Amino acid sequence: MPLKRIAAGSNYEILNYGFGGLLRGLKSKRVLITGGASGIGAATAARFIEEGSQVCVLDRDRAGLHRVKTEITGLAGAVEADVSNLSQVQDAFASAARLMDGVDVLVNNAGISIRHKFLDITAQEWDKVIAVNLTGVFNVAQTAARHMMEHNGGVILQTASTNGLVGQPFYADYNATKAGVIELTKSMALELAPKIRVCAVAPGYVMTPMQRAEYTDEMLAEVNAKVPLRRHAQPEEIAALFAFLASDDAAYISGHVYTIDGAEIAGGLASR
Repeated sequence: MPLKRIAAGSNYEILNYGFGGLLRGLKSKRVLITGGASGIGAATAARFIEEGSQVCVLDRDRAGLHRVKTEITGLAGAVEADVSNLSQVQDAFASAARLMDGVDVLVNNAGISIRHKFLDITAQEWDKVIAVNLTGVFNVAQTAARHMMEHNGGVILQTASTNGLVGQPFYADYNATKAGVIELTKSMALELAPKIRVCAVAPGYVMTPMQRAEYTDEMLAEVNAKVPLRRHAQPEEIAALFAFLASDDAAYISGHVYTIDGAEIAGGLASR
């Protein structure tokens, strides 16, 4: 790309990118999104397609995959897998890579949560949340990273949570997994550089079907009242951050977690 001087004699240069309204470098990128059948995953799939990317979604919800294929025009594919099962992940990743002739970007988004008190968590519930939210993230990330290292590199983006940054009651297992995702992300960024960039996104409250199902109307109003922006994020707002971090506009960004929470945890409000 041509360089343009800011001023005669200046030591600084800026790139003339020819920015035309879309994020740079996403056109024709091959993107795999886990947990892509609904919520943040589906919104992220739609956003990358809007940016001109090829997109394949992965989910264990067969009915959800069928629904998202009818709702989102232009998907390159939809593959079924339980991320906690490594052999299923490897088979599904290979299918996605065949459909798109490779994978350049992974949005590692699949996750579950169960609202319960710490003293009431059963061993089975603990294992289930850990298996999907942490082991599942590892399974997909390692499979994708091996592929990217053998080819032209890429970007891995992982869904963490503000629950991984501050204490939250009633989600001890979920919180532990999201803190784990954050530290996994940092370790991956150090080991996989310079060929692969790795970042995490930590949403606060997002109005996904999973989140709404946990609320009564009174609970929803109470949560909104403690967020400084007085509302939940929309899935499309999280999708926009994923798109930016995957783009060439974020080419020097790696190894960190990016919070998007309406200032929820800026003053320790999450613990109230």
